[in-house]
Amino acid sequence: MSEERQGTRRSGGPRKAQEIFDATLDLLAEKGYEGLTIEGVAQRSGVNKTTIYRWWPSKGALLGAALIGARQLDFTPPDTGSLAGDLEALLHTVVTLLTTRPASDIAVSVLGAATQSPELAVHVRDFFADRIALEQPVFDRAVARGELPADTDITLLMDLLAGAAWVRVVLRQLPLEDDFAARTVGTVLDGARVRT
Repeated sequence: MSEERQGTRRSGGPRKAQEIFDATLDLLAEKGYEGLTIEGVAQRSGVNKTTIYRWWPSKGALLGAALIGARQLDFTPPDTGSLAGDLEALLHTVVTLLTTRPASDIAVSVLGAATQSPELAVHVRDFFADRIALEQPVFDRAVARGELPADTDITLLMDLLAGAAWVRVVLRQLPLEDDFAARTVGTVLDGARVRT
């Protein structure tokens, strides 16, 4: 992992950034967005609240930085040798996020809060833009192997896959079958229509 990803990424940050990010996500999982406070993060992380405010002027800004910079949500893009295998691995990452605590509590809290807070919604968009950038090598390799056209809308492709998991797990609250990722990737890549 690069030094940029280990700290606060692009904007620099205090020496104990990871402790601050971990405390932010832990409190979000425990108390939700309404219960998340910079004072609480300061107490839990052992960092003075003035240091936190110096870097992040609001809890929305702090949570946005934590979503991108925290170890808890970090991942390495897969390289299975095939587009289908890589997409299944990416979808498994999303499913794990949505079904394993505390990550699932964080994800649901952020989704709910982003609908109420325009400031947080901007930071959530930044998080998803960051994830797409991290996933880009998966699609570059697929284009090089001839599995995807160069003009593929990768954001739409990932939205279809991740959206299927979010709807099934969070909104419908249905269990996921063992072959969910493979079936979902197959449907998205191949389409659902009968070929003639």
